[in-house]
Amino acid sequence: MSILFSPLSVRSVTLRNRLWVSPMCMYSAVDRVVQEWHHTHLAQFASGGAGLIIAEATSVVPEGRISPRDAGLWNDEQRDAWAPIVQAIHDRGAAAGIQLAHAGRKASTWWPWAAERGSVPAAEGGWTTLAPSAVAFDGFAEPRALDGAGIDAVVEAFAASARRALDAGFDVLEIHGAHGYLLHQFLSPLSNLREDEYGGSLENRARLLLRVIDAVRAEAGADVPVFVRISATDHADGGFTAEEATTVGTWCSEHGADLIDVSSGGLVSHQRIDVFPGYQVALAETVRRGGRVPVSAVGLITAAEQAEQVLVDGAADAIFAGREWLRDPHFGLRAAHELDAQTTWPPQYERARWR
Repeated sequence: MSILFSPLSVRSVTLRNRLWVSPMCMYSAVDRVVQEWHHTHLAQFASGGAGLIIAEATSVVPEGRISPRDAGLWNDEQRDAWAPIVQAIHDRGAAAGIQLAHAGRKASTWWPWAAERGSVPAAEGGWTTLAPSAVAFDGFAEPRALDGAGIDAVVEAFAASARRALDAGFDVLEIHGAHGYLLHQFLSPLSNLREDEYGGSLENRARLLLRVIDAVRAEAGADVPVFVRISATDHADGGFTAEEATTVGTWCSEHGADLIDVSSGGLVSHQRIDVFPGYQVALAETVRRGGRVPVSAVGLITAAEQAEQVLVDGAADAIFAGREWLRDPHFGLRAAHELDAQTTWPPQYERARWR
């Protein structure tokens, strides 16, 4: 029996397997609204056997977008554009999630294939970014530090976007607290220099994240799963650590999070990461065992046996993959075939099931 292809129930949602699609930005929204590209991109993974598909980092406010081409979920037009995409995922047997995000000081940047780098000037559609402190990411424009009212507005925006996501039909809500974006910026002492109740101690630095979880959980109610993605280390001296991540993971669970999606890095340009297959699995295991919380592992997990072994070893409860799904949108079916595992194949693809 394959653990990777065993179902996983989280609150009222039963996921058909534990091989999931990680949120990946497409930088392809038009006027902040998702398009046919997103529909085709996400639905293909459901046909390809994914148990859960998390849509890309989707901003809860206009100024929280990573780039001018990013998707948002702060108005009803955006909600209505997401709804048929969610339905297409459901029609193909998978669950649909969305990652709610605010980029903070890493907002208003050029998309990856643009000729320019750094912050987008106001004359070309950029905007003033927000952060816990007026400390810029290397090479980016200096952000404006959020005041108390601004922090309250962020919490309210996450809650409002969560409600729209549920109205669009999403099954799972993920809060983006990783990769150097706003909630991660509050968690790390490298970017959070505040001296009020949101800075200093770990408890203070985690305060905004926990408030956001509370607000999203209130919208989600008792039935909808809420995940939280964190960077379990900054990979930089003086930054957020795996030990702190374990504590924060426990706090997240106590505030209503159902699973911690464990990634790493992204906060500072001088990070030093030793990258190898499954390089973040040990971090997931640390948070799982130390925090006694369910976790997912992500990061260069590219093969069926590799993913299965992570679960067999007890390092994680589920697997997120990104690049491998881009290379092969039928990664789930291929993995089931290689493991000789039972899974549901689209009848149109049944001929590929047998050896």
